[in-house]
Amino acid sequence: MSAPAISADPRREGRSALAQALTTCRGSFAAVAFFSLFVNLLLVLPALYMLQVYDRVLTSGSESTLLVLSLAALFLFVVLGGLEWVRSQMLIVVSSRLEHLLAPRLYDTVFNRALTSGGNQASAQPLGDLMQLRQFLTGPGLLAFLDAPWLPVYVAVMYAFHPAFGVAAVVSALVLLGLAVWSEMATRADLGEANRQALASTMHTQRSLRNVEAVEAMGMRPQLRARWWQRQREMLSLQLRASRRGGLIGATSRTFRQAVQTLILGLGAYLALRHELSPGAVVAGSILLGRALAPLDVMVAHWRSFVGARESYRRLEMLLGQSALPAVPMALPKPRGEIRVESLTVVPPGAAAPVLRGISLVVKPGRTLAVIGPSGAGKSTLVRALLGLHTPTSGAVRLDGAELERWQREALGPHLGYLPQDVELLDGTVGENIARFGEVDAPKVVAAAQAAGVHEMVLRLPQGYETVLSGQIVSAGQRQRIGLARALYGDPKIVVLDEPNANLDQDGEAALEWTLRRLERTGHTVIVVTHRRNILALADQILLIRDGQVGMLGPRDQVLAALQKAADEAAARHTAAGSRPVVAPAAVGAAAE
Repeated sequence: MSAPAISADPRREGRSALAQALTTCRGSFAAVAFFSLFVNLLLVLPALYMLQVYDRVLTSGSESTLLVLSLAALFLFVVLGGLEWVRSQMLIVVSSRLEHLLAPRLYDTVFNRALTSGGNQASAQPLGDLMQLRQFLTGPGLLAFLDAPWLPVYVAVMYAFHPAFGVAAVVSALVLLGLAVWSEMATRADLGEANRQALASTMHTQRSLRNVEAVEAMGMRPQLRARWWQRQREMLSLQLRASRRGGLIGATSRTFRQAVQTLILGLGAYLALRHELSPGAVVAGSILLGRALAPLDVMVAHWRSFVGARESYRRLEMLLGQSALPAVPMALPKPRGEIRVESLTVVPPGAAAPVLRGISLVVKPGRTLAVIGPSGAGKSTLVRALLGLHTPTSGAVRLDGAELERWQREALGPHLGYLPQDVELLDGTVGENIARFGEVDAPKVVAAAQAAGVHEMVLRLPQGYETVLSGQIVSAGQRQRIGLARALYGDPKIVVLDEPNANLDQDGEAALEWTLRRLERTGHTVIVVTHRRNILALADQILLIRDGQVGMLGPRDQVLAALQKAADEAAARHTAAGSRPVVAPAAVGAAAE
């Protein structure tokens, strides 16, 4: 049975997805609490059994009474064990249900957060928070919290034995509750800061490992290790201080409970000597007091797990409460491939000023647009905006007349092919990477590899298309060529390539040219960011971007001629000024520099 759906926009209902999921599971939590009632009632059984044995069996000498009492106690112990098992299994089911309700939504939220922040907030910490919350739900800490409210039942039974027993139970419970509050106040700040330091340290390490080659080549490892170790020392210091305080309070709690449980025997003996209590009630009172205080003792012992789960809940509540998934738009027909950009202005995540300003262009279906310009001009930002990865600050990007946000991303994705400037292949086989981790359709995978001119290269890998790329040494050029095959998988209508030949050798260049010619012949819409003349020769239009604005835009030959003329004029000015003659650079070189 599928899990109940959670609203796509929880803010409209005033609740986060986490609150909705917990509300969905409230029936299960109520059932667990209901079972806890009977579990705690049956936990009075050892004390009652001891009371009957001492006060009835030993005084009467009746073996038949002992047998009946023992059989009844055995049966009730079996029932108690069954209820304990059912209760624990129900919590496991609840935690699993929460995982099914929240994990897919949380995964998408983490991805969307990384996407909208430009990778600045890319972290899998929320998924770890969900796991910690789920583990707390199945651990002894939650059961202790469920058992603690039944403390008045034990106090009432003890008070029935003797008022002094009731008073001792209440005072002991208040002391343990005070220790629990003390533990919270003494460790909350340190543990919270330690968790923040641990998260910052993990993210710092992840960024360092992503650039491990540059770090090692330039001898940066000692400096980065020193910065990481400084954070680690701060985190360890905070955890150590919190652990020392928590350990002291936990030891005090256990010692107090054991002492009280023992001394209650002395109180019972004193009352028995005064003929105010029977011998059976003396032992039964000690057992009941231990049972009454056990949940409080467990709460103190597992306070760190409770604090961790509470922090995880707080972070998840904040994340899911602020991050509503976009509404799924109505399905649109298969795209024809016309791209229209209207007065586009884009401020990427983390930027203070627009990187693109007032960009307008049209790419007709089946045409190829080459984008050139100097470094930092905004070429990659334009590519991301054309793919819907950056939201326009003003203006619009339209595909077949509809703004990109009106297209269903999962439905549009198969019709888009994208090769980023920095190609990353994910853990899995070559075939799985090319197939975009969907169902591996062997003919389509091979067709995409052939279309990208990498089929022969893949066959030379150790296991061909079954070669696992996790930990596999693959060159930058091979990654780029496999990434091109991934972009062409399923014969997408629109292909966007950002510096596709940055890491290619001569064979790779030839294969790329062949691929672009094929895409042109088969009517694909192609946008390619490049500075190579051989690639520009394959374009229908050229867009030159300077300082985030359109420098030139027009047919290929017209733009190249204008660039060459500008380069010739610049060379003539240098010569006339008497400076060292400048060799007229290639047209695209002049544009890039």
